[in-house]
Amino acid sequence: MVLTVSTVAAHFGRDIDRALRKIEGMIRHARDSGAGLLVLPSATLGGYIGDLRDPDHQKMDPPPAVDLDGPELASIADMARDLVVCLGVTERGDGEIRYNTAVCLNGGGILGTHRKVHLPMGESRIYTAGTTFAAFETPVGRIGLMTDFDKTFPEAARTLAFDEAKLVACLSAWPASVTRLADRLSNDRQARLFDLYDCARAAENQIYLVSSNQTGTFGGMRFLGQAKIVDPSGDIIGKTWSKSGMVTEDIDVEANVYAARRSMNHLQQRRTASYHVPPEGDRENGEH
Repeated sequence: MVLTVSTVAAHFGRDIDRALRKIEGMIRHARDSGAGLLVLPSATLGGYIGDLRDPDHQKMDPPPAVDLDGPELASIADMARDLVVCLGVTERGDGEIRYNTAVCLNGGGILGTHRKVHLPMGESRIYTAGTTFAAFETPVGRIGLMTDFDKTFPEAARTLAFDEAKLVACLSAWPASVTRLADRLSNDRQARLFDLYDCARAAENQIYLVSSNQTGTFGGMRFLGQAKIVDPSGDIIGKTWSKSGMVTEDIDVEANVYAARRSMNHLQQRRTASYHVPPEGDRENGEH
């Protein structure tokens, strides 16, 4: 069965009402394109933090938190109707706890969520880390979710692939390098890594990876864009580059994942007895 997928590179800031109006237009555009799945960036509602190196000052202007059963996501579900939409929010937890959460929903409500597990640099002073990766059923098939830095770790996408996700949506607010500034975004180290991780995670697991990202600037960061759809061979079949936009492609998930795995199935051909994984926190084995 052919599925039409749309993914977005766009700027989202603190103004949630403005974001809801923007999302409504994107849903309309995706639906007009025949899409069954729309992937929006991380931090779609309320924006991201403004400084990864020292986010403490962002506590004066933190991303607004929402409840998963609150009116904001209910409004997007009403807009979505039969369209499956993935977007990022700051989820309100107990007390002062906040999660960087990816949400998948349609008109029937929330289909699945993912709390970002890997928190880079100072992000852990704003958010609490999630603890799991798990796929879930949707009207467009069984999918998995990751949030930006999660894609850096092969185990994240591999866990979702073993949980029978043949399509993984990775929602990002991925900035240009904050430590090695480049003269142009195309020369930026993080721009190269962002594409590299997307393609590697798709190819090594022989799955589709649908990648979204923020654009523009917020606080001290400039976001890369580069929303894309990557096939099970690791080839980019549609991309927005650095500017805001939406890319839409028709994909046959079952047929193409089957074709990729038919002769060389990476999941089945692993030799786990040969792999050594150091215990978590084992500094003698190189963990920092």
